[in-house]
Amino acid sequence: MRYLVKVKTNAKENKVIKNKAADFLIYTKEPAIENKANESVINILAKFLEVPKSQISIIKGLKSKNKIIDIRSLVS
Repeated sequence: MRYLVKVKTNAKENKVIKNKAADFLIYTKEPAIENKANESVINILAKFLEVPKSQISIIKGLKSKNKIIDIRSLVS
């Protein structure tokens, strides 16, 4: 499944909000430097959706606040 995600960096806390404009709004404490925010987004989303981090990948938007995230199904 693919999700549209909007990321807010340098937040006070890590959290996920289900949003109408984007599928998820993710707040991360990490700055958007050296891929730290992208790694944090994957960790936060994996915990929120209760899936392994290895099943989540950023398809588009590695250097943008708007990202398309792919979550591979565990069932084949």
